[in-house]
Amino acid sequence: MTVEVTLGDEAESVSPIRGKLAGEGVPAALAAGDPALWGAEAQAEAAVRLGWLDLPRTSRELLPRIAGLVERARADGLDHVVLAGMGGSSLAPEVICDTADVPLTVLDTTDPHQVRRALSDRLERTLVVVASKSGGTVETDAHRRVYERAFRDAGIDPATRIVVVTDPGSPLEAVAAEAGYPIVTADPEVGGRYSALSAFGLVPSALAGADVSRLLDDAAAVLPLLARDEDNPGLDLGALLGAQALAGRDKLILRDGMSEIVGLPAWIEQLVAESTGKDGTGILPVVGAEAAEDDDQFLVSIGPGDGTSVDGPLGAQFLVWEYATAVAGRVLGINPFDQPNVAESKDNTARILAEAGDGPLPTGVPLLTDGPVEVYGEVPGHPRNLADVLTYALRAIPDRGYLAIMAYLDREAAFDAAVVGEASFEEMAETWANADVATLRALLDYRTDRPVTFGWGPRFLHSTGQYHKGGPQAGVFLQVTGAVTDDIEVPGRPYTLGRLQLAQALGDLRALASRGRPAVRLHLTDRVAGVRHLLSVAEEL
Repeated sequence: MTVEVTLGDEAESVSPIRGKLAGEGVPAALAAGDPALWGAEAQAEAAVRLGWLDLPRTSRELLPRIAGLVERARADGLDHVVLAGMGGSSLAPEVICDTADVPLTVLDTTDPHQVRRALSDRLERTLVVVASKSGGTVETDAHRRVYERAFRDAGIDPATRIVVVTDPGSPLEAVAAEAGYPIVTADPEVGGRYSALSAFGLVPSALAGADVSRLLDDAAAVLPLLARDEDNPGLDLGALLGAQALAGRDKLILRDGMSEIVGLPAWIEQLVAESTGKDGTGILPVVGAEAAEDDDQFLVSIGPGDGTSVDGPLGAQFLVWEYATAVAGRVLGINPFDQPNVAESKDNTARILAEAGDGPLPTGVPLLTDGPVEVYGEVPGHPRNLADVLTYALRAIPDRGYLAIMAYLDREAAFDAAVVGEASFEEMAETWANADVATLRALLDYRTDRPVTFGWGPRFLHSTGQYHKGGPQAGVFLQVTGAVTDDIEVPGRPYTLGRLQLAQALGDLRALASRGRPAVRLHLTDRVAGVRHLLSVAEEL
């Protein structure tokens, strides 16, 4: 079984691009790992970023080591697996485990409420996978420190509960070795967003109960096709992405179709946005929309369906989408392996924390307050209330632009509103939606033909955050933050999780403002009431 790419109405426009790529020998050269495919400027980096092409084979060497970790965890009764990782270290395992229907608690957040929720869940049976390619990811470092303290306070040796996945020679490897943590090192020639089939994808997924050997089998089955000029799903998909973007259709609407795979669009979002969103160009993935509504958008369904679709097993799709993204990078003339603007928000965060010292963070003065929602930023026309602000955000979207909603909140908070007792699933789902700030995306999407994206902060900073700053000057940004009522100290660091989270939000706003990109921050002084008010106002627009 392989991956089938159905081009639908786009087949005619894709054919010349696909033919050109084949004529230039791209399929064979890419399958052979030729770093010259993206030009002289990208060659040095590409030379050390093509290891993902070999992962279906090389990752098999990890399977005995992973099996030993799984056996030890089962013997110790550790059935609550927590993954502390960001971006490529968390998105692939989340898709793998959701698709396999095995439980995995993912911490790709600095929200103290969400972290405390994980800490309070079966700590005595918890195994934490700390995953960071660089070994210096600030969020993951904070998670490790918080869990180390929690384990010690509970009389548990952290060395029996923490597994580390990192690149060889990273600072995290040194810390883990000193602490006695089991360490699995990943291939350093695989970038984070291309690491689904590496140790970063396999270790936490296997510990949670997924069959990772099958992922590698499925990827290995499709691998020989990727050297072909014909019947090459990666070439077909890459030519599609590149051809559409060159024709001005640079918004990729991703929809989950009738497929056994769960949540793949969220992984594709990072891969495509971070790989292509630079040098003022790029492809913007949009997750959650039902259809392409304007002429700069095109729809791709995951699973069999009408129109353009990509169908096949998860391991094979990981590899095909990675290959296609690399091909699209060549078509667009950009380096698909760097992320030149990601560090900017991180640097701003560190600078804001350092400048503030022990004092308050530079939040500014609210432009207006509407119930439990404070509005910060510049909104022309003297807005009177939240409805005026949301209306401004929608009207400010330029032609061929988009609106990005960025929520620095607990992404599981809506489940606290679950109906108990006799409620049907439909009633519970409606209750969750009415308490979930992510519902704002659908409400605002309904009121515009322009694409509306949604990202949880700081998670999206390792994903669409690159496109926001490096892509076209076409975005309007709506940031949502919330009051912290139950903060968590980060041992050995001069900040709490809540303070770090707010500094990350302010740091990203500073990066957007430096480029003249319209951005407004909505601060919920009461999170539950604030979400309810925000959604009710949006619904009445």
